[in-house]
Amino acid sequence: MGIMVLDIGGTAMKSAIYENGTLSDIRETPTEALQGGSHVVERAKAIIADYRRTHTFDRIGISTAGQVNPTDGSIIYANENIPGYTGTRLKDIMEEAFRVPVSVQNDVNAAAIGEAVFGAGKGHDNFACLTYGTGVGGAIFIKGQLYSGCSFSAGEFGAIVVHPEERDPHKDMFSGCYERYASTTALVKRAMEADSTLSNGRLIFARMDEPAVKNIIDNWIMEIVNGLIIITHMLNPSCIILGGGVMEQPYVLNHIREKLYENIMPSFRHVKIEKAKLGNQAGMLGAAVLDSH
Repeated sequence: MGIMVLDIGGTAMKSAIYENGTLSDIRETPTEALQGGSHVVERAKAIIADYRRTHTFDRIGISTAGQVNPTDGSIIYANENIPGYTGTRLKDIMEEAFRVPVSVQNDVNAAAIGEAVFGAGKGHDNFACLTYGTGVGGAIFIKGQLYSGCSFSAGEFGAIVVHPEERDPHKDMFSGCYERYASTTALVKRAMEADSTLSNGRLIFARMDEPAVKNIIDNWIMEIVNGLIIITHMLNPSCIILGGGVMEQPYVLNHIREKLYENIMPSFRHVKIEKAKLGNQAGMLGAAVLDSH
């Protein structure tokens, strides 16, 4: 019997049936996140109910945006990308609706679990996983297990302060922080300040042969590296897995490796910098095996 898996993101919900190591009947549905947490939950329930018409499953695994308490399956905190989602008791709601066991995990943690079992983390007991997109998300594996911290929120690498001169937490809790400089959002913002037509990563990298654009990209890559220097020296991982669509650009990964190794102590240069292998299926695959991690 299969496992129903759902990956709730700010833009889309990805869903599938997991059985014998593979995903089938993969679908993608707009989240409509700005309509609020209650709407998102009802949308998720409708997706699962639709699968139940044609599939049987004895468990549900959910990967979701927001900080999650995996013990009780509730949303500890979610920002205004999904208004009113904080406090949602997702596990209880889904178990009451579908009468099967439900596991819930933060989306980046779920993706890291997916990479650990099926992807770039295989063979690495101690690794960090970061995703670069709207913000910067992170997860930590220690001795083969996800490290959650005392309140299930470990791995908030996006909150590392890398520019203290810009820090003003009263105005913006993430001011001066890593995700304000290393996210894909930060790259696009910097590029649009120079040329308003450079409105996404694809357009930026298409013009990388222009010196001014390449300089913007190189400066952004150094912002990524600055955070990875801290993470490498702090955690001493054997591998750091980098995800997000922008990491599909070979130049980015190669330049990160080059600059990182120049900037870390020789005794740490064994660390491997790997691209996430599972793409947009990582969260669903991780959700499928939550009970084992």
